[in-house]
Amino acid sequence: MTSRLRIPDWILLSAFCVFFFLWKLSSFGLIGADEPRYAQVAREMLAHHDWVTPTLGGTPWLEKPPLYYWQAMIAYRVFGVSDWAARLPSVIDASVLIFAGYYFLRRLRPASALDGALMLACSAGIVGYARAASMDMSLTATFTVAMISWYAWFETGSRVHLATFYGSLALATLAKGPVAPFLAAVIIILWIALQRSWRAMRQTLWLPGILLFFLVGLPWYLLVQFRNPQFFRVFILEHNLARFGTNMFHHPEPFWYFGPVTLLGWVPWAVFVIAALIWAIRRFRQPDPDTLSAFLVIWIAVIVLFFSISQSKLPGYVLPAIPPGIMLLADYLRDKSSRRPRLGLITVHSALAGTLVMAALLTRYAVLQHHLQWHSSLIAPPIAAMIVATPVAVFTAIVFFKTGFSGLRVATSIAAVIALTVALRLGVPALNESLSARAISESLSRLAPPQLPVAVVLVSRETEFGLQFYRNQEKVPRYELREAPAGEHLVIAAQGFRNAFAKNIPGRKIVYLGSSPTQKLEFFYVGP
Repeated sequence: MTSRLRIPDWILLSAFCVFFFLWKLSSFGLIGADEPRYAQVAREMLAHHDWVTPTLGGTPWLEKPPLYYWQAMIAYRVFGVSDWAARLPSVIDASVLIFAGYYFLRRLRPASALDGALMLACSAGIVGYARAASMDMSLTATFTVAMISWYAWFETGSRVHLATFYGSLALATLAKGPVAPFLAAVIIILWIALQRSWRAMRQTLWLPGILLFFLVGLPWYLLVQFRNPQFFRVFILEHNLARFGTNMFHHPEPFWYFGPVTLLGWVPWAVFVIAALIWAIRRFRQPDPDTLSAFLVIWIAVIVLFFSISQSKLPGYVLPAIPPGIMLLADYLRDKSSRRPRLGLITVHSALAGTLVMAALLTRYAVLQHHLQWHSSLIAPPIAAMIVATPVAVFTAIVFFKTGFSGLRVATSIAAVIALTVALRLGVPALNESLSARAISESLSRLAPPQLPVAVVLVSRETEFGLQFYRNQEKVPRYELREAPAGEHLVIAAQGFRNAFAKNIPGRKIVYLGSSPTQKLEFFYVGP
């Protein structure tokens, strides 16, 4: 314990943020449809010097608020346009989240502060979205700061905390929309009802804070509506209400979907977060229950249940439930610090730590769908991965057993460091080659002049948006929509569909350039 105190807390926190969020940030290209699309929107806004209307392909793209775009525009201006810069806003937001969590716990639960912040920094959900160009981390950071500021105001009575609550909630509204103030209101009302502290409700409705909320959050909404009359229909009616109430955007999942997703977000701490939840719920029955643990439980429950009701489900929706779970765990460890953990908890938790390393070893194997052979020098098959990961689980169990709850963070953090290192070193090349358009763009640059535009034939929208960003092309024409360019260009086609697109351009020269076997695509040159 003494050796830990020799290192200032801010250095430990900074080191964790740099390693888990920033290290090898651009080791793989933007993946999925959202990452390259959001990155391209920010690039177009910067090119047009327009801080109000998001555009994609030169036309208004009004599905999301602007906070991420603004952050990415600043990153592009400072560092240049790249996938690294596109992900930098999430790195910064995640780091703000970690330091804000530390500050909050330091003020209200000092013994939990460092453990809580460090455990949050290596939670799977936070690490994953800190490395993604998306709005989920900006919403999680601003919403978390808002909620912990409100609770800090409740305990201390400081109007500075209440002002921070309103300002951060306004930023959360700029990050993802009106869902932020709605969820904050539900959490606060339920908690006040549980505490029967109606005076706190009246005091929360503080006029200067409300004015601050509207001053920060409202101007962009007014400006974008004034410039784009369709904004209310597209953003509010379609991408908020219809997204919640219907399967309009084709993301259906069962009601229980966010249960396992939330548990995965808490990995490698999931076992003890469950224990902390049970511990906190049991305390509800006490004559004088702990107000912080009750607040955190309600926070988690509202987020998970609300999005479980939604007809459209994506993993990032419940990311705001990850910080309260870890803060609850930190409070639980503080309460249990003088006791010995149960052998069953030690065993299950240590097995989970080993499984985390095993999963990292198998990243490449999984991405390539088991196409690798047993003797591959890059990755071991499942049995070998299990053998390699077993010592990590044993080490975690031994340290945990000898040190008790005080050693939980140290032992498990080592496993998390090993897992991330292995995943980034061994799994990332396969991820880049199999899922990112960056690999395709790099291949095209070696095969043909970079100034030639690109068209596509029967490729996924993930590939389309990725090419749009990496080729810096305002629009990527689709042959199946009869958008074949008149001039010379390159074609990316689904494997085996040369004849299908050749029918659309009779008499024009078509030259086969190469292929991407991992993404099942073929490259062609088409003459004018």
